[in-house]
Amino acid sequence: MLPQTLENQELAVAVRAFDGDAIEGGKFDRGELTLEIAPAKIVSVCGFLKYDQKFVRLSTVTAVDRYPAEPRFEVVYHLHSVERNLRVRLKCRVAGSGPAIDSVTPVWRGANWYEREVFDLFGVRFAGHPDLRRIMLPDDWEGHPLRRDVPVTGSRV
Repeated sequence: MLPQTLENQELAVAVRAFDGDAIEGGKFDRGELTLEIAPAKIVSVCGFLKYDQKFVRLSTVTAVDRYPAEPRFEVVYHLHSVERNLRVRLKCRVAGSGPAIDSVTPVWRGANWYEREVFDLFGVRFAGHPDLRRIMLPDDWEGHPLRRDVPVTGSRV
């Protein structure tokens, strides 16, 4: 549902017109638009933004661990329309137990390594990813070091 405060944001209204169930929330703060997208809709919304709204550049995919809150993880996408000189941030909330979301690599091939990094460091799985494996840590590493419940000192066993 599009918050009333975003009714004057052209891009937010366009996403709502594309799929009325895709937006779960959002805000416009300090000149930046953030849309909270239903995880099941992320690939279709990204396709719409790339092909219809000219957001041809995916600048990052990252995650935030909101432990102990649930849903625990936010997967965050930063998109850039060079032609329109616009940027937008998309956020999807993902459960802490078996965190997973669809991969956006069918939309942007460059999402490949970003998603691998999020998987490696946070443990979020990307369904449909062409090569989901560790990218920074050794293959035999146990756990995901950027999770907030990982100890920062002492034994990790």
